[in-house]
Amino acid sequence: MDFIISRRQMLKLGASAAVLGLAGCGSNSSASDGGAAEASGDVKDLTFEPGKLTVATGNPAWEPWVMNDDPESGEGFEAAVIYALAERMGFAKEEVVWTRSDFEQAFAPGEHEWDLNIQQVSINEDRKKAVDFSPAYFVPTQSVIVLNDGAFANATSVADLADAVIGVQSGTTAIEFANALVKDPKEQVRIYPTNVEAATDVKDDQIDALVTDTPQCVYMVESGQVGDKGVVIGQIPNSTDDGLGIAMTKDSPLVPFVTDAMNAILDDGTIDGLIDTWLKAYTSDIPTLAE
Repeated sequence: MDFIISRRQMLKLGASAAVLGLAGCGSNSSASDGGAAEASGDVKDLTFEPGKLTVATGNPAWEPWVMNDDPESGEGFEAAVIYALAERMGFAKEEVVWTRSDFEQAFAPGEHEWDLNIQQVSINEDRKKAVDFSPAYFVPTQSVIVLNDGAFANATSVADLADAVIGVQSGTTAIEFANALVKDPKEQVRIYPTNVEAATDVKDDQIDALVTDTPQCVYMVESGQVGDKGVVIGQIPNSTDDGLGIAMTKDSPLVPFVTDAMNAILDDGTIDGLIDTWLKAYTSDIPTLAE
């Protein structure tokens, strides 16, 4: 599959250079199948803003993924992953430019005003039709938040939640896991613009539970977003998917560079170290619900 060069990149490289670059990349394989050695040109000439790596995250970005909604600090798991990845790709810290996007914009088709988008986007086949992904940098489970004095406070199994009304964020893979928990998904699974609204309805006893990824569940409870009665009752069994990936415009010329860099920091233990630093406290000691 040929790489798509945006209009901005065409102006930077010149039409003739772009044509030569595309011809050199032509093959029957996907861009994500190859390494950076197969790409044409300097990676810094291929970015949205030449010489800079523009990275989108959530608005706001939540802990523990980004601490204090400040990705520029490099604190928080996803912020730290981006700086490790950028360094491996040849970008200095000051060459990383952060911007914001809604969650569903991260995997919307078409051109974007960013190079990479990182905000806990699960890789799946439908999304891969619209965007390309880096290799997975983390594979979270999904967990369930309820009130500690609510009807489902003592739930220890999947079956115990069959009658619960569950809130989930629009566009997330949490929807499919919530659907599998209940008897009637159409009546019992409610879709919210963000987890914040769902958490408010749990706190106000308007719904019984919230499902999202385990680190986010723990943070939401600890930070009081579900009031002082919120509790994570357990992880949903078999609730992992293909993992979280960094989204890129479909057929972006950055794909092989990002793929090589991510594989390198996965292989050398950098990602494992960042998981221990930023996520261990949010994933340990959470029981798994019985099947």
